[in-house]
Amino acid sequence: MDVDTRLLRYFAAVAQEGSLTGAARQLFVSQPALTKQIRRLEDAIGVPLFARSRSGMTLTEAGRELAARVPALLDGWDEAVRATGRAARLLRLGFLDAGAVGAVHEGIADFRRAQPECRVELRQFDWSDPSAGLARGEVSAAVVRLPFPGQESFDVRELFVEERGVLLPARHPLANRGTVEFRELWDEPFVAAGAETGAWREHWLAAQEREGHPVRVGAVTSRPDEWLGAVAAGCVALAPASTARFYSRPDVVFRPVRGVSPSWVGLARPRSRTREAALDELLEAIARRLSRS
Repeated sequence: MDVDTRLLRYFAAVAQEGSLTGAARQLFVSQPALTKQIRRLEDAIGVPLFARSRSGMTLTEAGRELAARVPALLDGWDEAVRATGRAARLLRLGFLDAGAVGAVHEGIADFRRAQPECRVELRQFDWSDPSAGLARGEVSAAVVRLPFPGQESFDVRELFVEERGVLLPARHPLANRGTVEFRELWDEPFVAAGAETGAWREHWLAAQEREGHPVRVGAVTSRPDEWLGAVAAGCVALAPASTARFYSRPDVVFRPVRGVSPSWVGLARPRSRTREAALDELLEAIARRLSRS
């Protein structure tokens, strides 16, 4: 019987959280999708792993047995993947947006000159996974925007800070302003990330900086093209200053905003029992290059 390791990761998250809601938030997946995958695992094994009730998910005896063994299984698989990557000298670096990763290219170039036998592969993820592949074990490290849900589970090094502004439809009454007060945007329909992204969604709606004023969500998306399209259609969105350089449309304008905190960009990596020398050198090369800029 073959079982996808992703199913085991999903099972481990539900077992740890004791609920589908908490596990879905941790994994950046929808609750219905997670429910389906847990059922799929139970069908593959042939026994129920959870007893469901209104108060949550309780492990059955079979579920407790599997939960005791899964961490070692996943640790073994993750180490096998890392060892394979080390043998191939391949490092995968996840990122979310061009503005965050644009500044790290020189550091990667420095590393490649020093370690020509190593290969660095950049992988872009959409905003449904603010960890840029880390939470699912798909990358060696990631360039991330802080805060993101689950970041306390990783080693995170802050790199640089960017001011946040606002994307507006070109026809918007505020589009001709030099600077916009955030308070003037409170009643506007905002583009939001999915609810499963938790702290990430709250940050980009500036939910804590509205003095209790409720957020009005006009569209939900996880892709830059859809994001810009929603703004062009009448929504607004907070965005880092680099958006004006890397993402543009004639019917969308970027304006600085007064009254919101900035966006921090960081390097995140798994908290591993064993340090990988090549990955350490790559991250140091990126950090050194950014410290000079």
